[in-house]
Amino acid sequence: MANEVCFSTLHLDKSWALSTYQAAGGYAVWKRILKNKTSPDDIISELKTSALRGRGGAGFPTGLKWSFMPRNTPGQKYIVCNSDEGEPGTCKDRDILRYNPHALIEGMAIAGYTIGASIGYNYMRGEFYEPYDRFETALEEAYKAGILGKNIFKSGVDFDLHSHIGAGAYICGEETALLESLEGKKGLPRFKPPFPASYGLFGRPTTINNTETLASVPYILANGGKWFLELGRPNNGGSKLFSVSGHVNKPGNYEVPLGTPFAELLEMAGGVWKGKELKAVIPGGSSTPVLPAKIAMEMDMDYDSIAKAGSMLGAGSVIIMDETTCMVKTLGRLAYFYYDESCGQCTPCREGTGWLSRVVNRIEIGKGQQQDLDLLLDVAGKIGGRTICGLGDAAAMPVMSFLNHYRDEFQFHVDHKRCMV
Repeated sequence: MANEVCFSTLHLDKSWALSTYQAAGGYAVWKRILKNKTSPDDIISELKTSALRGRGGAGFPTGLKWSFMPRNTPGQKYIVCNSDEGEPGTCKDRDILRYNPHALIEGMAIAGYTIGASIGYNYMRGEFYEPYDRFETALEEAYKAGILGKNIFKSGVDFDLHSHIGAGAYICGEETALLESLEGKKGLPRFKPPFPASYGLFGRPTTINNTETLASVPYILANGGKWFLELGRPNNGGSKLFSVSGHVNKPGNYEVPLGTPFAELLEMAGGVWKGKELKAVIPGGSSTPVLPAKIAMEMDMDYDSIAKAGSMLGAGSVIIMDETTCMVKTLGRLAYFYYDESCGQCTPCREGTGWLSRVVNRIEIGKGQQQDLDLLLDVAGKIGGRTICGLGDAAAMPVMSFLNHYRDEFQFHVDHKRCMV
């Protein structure tokens, strides 16, 4: 990482404290924006220059997303942070909440100013007690310092920010289900259109971004969009937090420039554990296609390179599997997860995820039949692209990719009623 201001890389005692954040330049951008009455169009332009893309999974350009907000529409508007982080393999956003919450607060305040929203909500996963407590403490500090509230620094600008705890449902990571939950209803995805920018929280224009995305905004504006862009690659600006888990010696969160070779990231995480060989990698969280070691070792860690390799960067949740991994058993765990987390609103997902889970389990315990392999592909194909939200795709893609790359293991289970590894 370059030597410029980078709030997400502080390694100080009480990095979460307001005093620490301000000592590193925190809230200077927010104060400058309020003092100079910076044009929202200038802020959006800087974000577009930075090529900051959504860090929650979709990878949508942030500046473009903010530009969709109808700022001249009268009435209340909202900025919402998606801190649900329910994707298996992902554990980065909770660390931002725990160790650098003021970067998120400043990013949300700037976002609110830019899109014309005077109220923001940070939606956190129900299990996030420590991150929630840390974020609430940071909010209290920000209000006491006059950084949030009414007529901030006598600028005439108001911005109030609230925390909201969900109940730990994976589906509430989907932005419209999150909005339903925020409104006190069951977290079921909405039909789109209308999109949140025109009809969002409480029926008002709403912009929703991921935790890491919003926490990146202050230091992009502090150092310039060009600076951030040059940390990464064209169309893939900046650094990115990758959660590396599974069969590695040093699992954890690693911040590296986008475009860093996967082999370097794996080396940072201590390499494959116990002297084993790398077998497979899921590069973006459990909903993204699996890649064999040969392909993964040749790819770079950015949105476009991973897509070219046949998967997705997603939330940056890198799951490492060594040579002893049974791919049938692994897919069984994933298939059951999506079956268990399906909200049941769409028939293809409600019925199909259960079907996938049962068939994979049948193969894993030695009761599979030859037709089961084609059956899995057929069912997955009838789920993907046929549901209101992306959970159907998330359930289908692992099945298709596991069978595409490791069909021989599934065939061995069917033929020999046991695992080949």
